[in-house]
Order: sequence, then C-alpha cells, then structure tokens
Amino acid sequence: MMEGNNGFGRLDNASTSEGKPPHPRSPSYGLQCPNSDGVLKPCKKSLVRHPSLVKSKALDVAAGNGHAVENLGAEFIPIIRSGAWADIGIRTSMEDVYLCVDDFTHDYGIKNFADGPSAFYGVFDGHGGRHAADFACNHLPRFIVEDEDFPGEIERVIASAFLQTDTAFAEACSLDSALASGATALVALVLGRMLVVANAGDCRAVLCRRGKAIEMSRDHKPMCNRERRRIEASGGSVYDGYINGQLNVARALGDWHMEGMKGADGGPLSAEPELMTADLTEEDEFLIIGCDGLWDVFRSQNAVDFARRRLQEHNDPGMCSKDLVDEALKRKSGDNLTVIVVSFQPNPPPNLILPRARVRRSFSAEGLRELQSFLDSLGN
Repeated sequence: MMEGNNGFGRLDNASTSEGKPPHPRSPSYGLQCPNSDGVLKPCKKSLVRHPSLVKSKALDVAAGNGHAVENLGAEFIPIIRSGAWADIGIRTSMEDVYLCVDDFTHDYGIKNFADGPSAFYGVFDGHGGRHAADFACNHLPRFIVEDEDFPGEIERVIASAFLQTDTAFAEACSLDSALASGATALVALVLGRMLVVANAGDCRAVLCRRGKAIEMSRDHKPMCNRERRRIEASGGSVYDGYINGQLNVARALGDWHMEGMKGADGGPLSAEPELMTADLTEEDEFLIIGCDGLWDVFRSQNAVDFARRRLQEHNDPGMCSKDLVDEALKRKSGDNLTVIVVSFQPNPPPNLILPRARVRRSFSAEGLRELQSFLDSLGN
C-alpha cells in the first residue's frame, strides 16, 4: 500500500513504493522525447499544438465535448487539502499511477499567475503494462503548463495536452516496442474557484455538493450508446462490450500496437477527453477521483456518503482515501485501486438536517439517494 500527497504515486507491489517518477521541480524532470536509439531525452524544441485543435475564443462553459455544472453561489475561495492511497489489490502487478499537486503553479514554476488556489490531480490506469500510465503522468501536466494559452483557454489546452501526450507516446513506441501499452486518464484542475475535469476512459471524478454526488465525468464504455455510435462511425465495432473484441474502454491513451484501434486519421479508440467544469461554492465539500476498481464496487452517491462520514470523523483526506480503498477491498474489488480525495473546506462536512417526512418510510435518506443515483444511471 502507499499513501501520497503533493506528489507522484506508483506501486510495484503491496509493500513498496520504490520507482516513483521524479519530482516536477527536479532538474532532471521535463518533457522527454525519444531519440534515434529509443532513449528518452529532454526535448529542446518548443511544444506544438495538436493540429486538430484550432484556436477559438474562450467561453464560460466547456466548448465542444464539454459540459458545465450550474453555478449555485457567490464568490467562494476553496481551501485545498488532498490525500491519496493506492493498493495493488488481488492483481499481480500495479499499473495505476497518480499525481497530487496542491500548489500547481509553484511546483511547476509558473509565474505571473493570478492569486488563489491552483492544483492538479490525475489518475492514470494502465492496461497491458504501465508504460503508458507513467508516460502520461510525466508528460501531460507539462503539455498543459507550457502551452502559451494556459490558463486563459484552459479547456482547449487540456484537450490538446491529452492528444499531444498520445502522439508523443506513439512516437516513443515506434522506437521501442517494449513500451506498448495503454492507459485511461482523468485529470482535475482547480484554478481559483473553477474546477475542470477531463476524462478519457473509465476513471471517475465525483463532487460532493452538500452531501449530494455530482458526477464530473462520464465512464467511456463501448456499450454506451454515444460511444458505440462514435466507434461504429470510425470504422470499428463493439462485440460483447469490447471495441473490435479487444478492449473494454472506448477512450484511452496509447494502445497504438493494437491493430485497427488508432491511426493517423483517427480510429475507434479515441484519446480525446470529455470535459466538465464547475464553479465551486461554499456548498462544495470534496472531490473523489478513483480508477474503475473503486467504481466497480461503489456507486457515486454511496462513495460520497461513505467518504463524508469518514471526513466527519477525522477530517483527513489522506485517511479518507485509504478508507475508501480498504472498503473497496472488503467489497471484493478485483482490480488495482487508486483514490484521491480533495477537500475544499478547512472544516469537516456538517451534519445535514433533513425535513421531517410526512409519511413513514422504510428507506433511509442515504438509501433513497443511492436509489436515485441508480435510476439516473439507467437513463445514461
């Protein structure tokens, strides 16, 4: 097991944390590109915007593939605290990688940034090895901060960073076939009171707003109608829940070695993230980010209720992350587990006062919320 805060996290097995990627401020850290011998070297050239992302005017809500959560309050400045926990679970190898940076602008050397919190969190869930997850964890944040339009056009910058990371990894794999692998990726940025979540795959981010679960991402499964239509329009097929009978996620970084998945002109497997934004208010208590191993055994509202109770007990996001992982193991999750909890308030979540029911009922308030979450999911 491993706990992390304000840094990188990676597991080789259940009892060691060796092999962490370098700290972002280390002189050896930076964007790396493969040379002719297949060795990754620091890039000297400047970053190039992905050709599929043309310049557009910044909007108040996510453009194109994004969504916005309604602003429910006046000016509010979150106080950021975070913690993370990972466990290999019943698997023989750990393919999850995570990143927690509570002070993004400081740790990545960003100058002339507006006052207020700036934080970056990411979970990268590898498959077929963890090379793609490591690569994304090391490179994607740099593609974001070194973009000339950051943070003004934040949503387009993040989308561009996902695609540039995918392209750079394809180049690395072309020089070293041993790197062949893939990874789903979810990143969350807090800039002032703005929360931006970008997701490609089946990791998930859930915001707790006064006890209610607000899903800030959508699982990209091939069986989802929207993803199935996109896959089939790109020349692929969905068989028994798998793209072309090979992969059970509809969006991911990497996987360039899998025939018929990706190409210069696109393909059924997309690295383009789906974005959601929210203006944080005093009602927003915390954010849970987890790989699919967590969500296999937790519904979103159930995870929020569980985490809320734990935060009321100890008000420690690191311990809360561990509590969620431990509970997922008790519920027999069959995957690697990685959880990040980000608190937006200095105090524990308050007790909620529910209106007195006019009729007797057998369901608890928590049970009703979970039932509503399940019924809502049927409509997606």
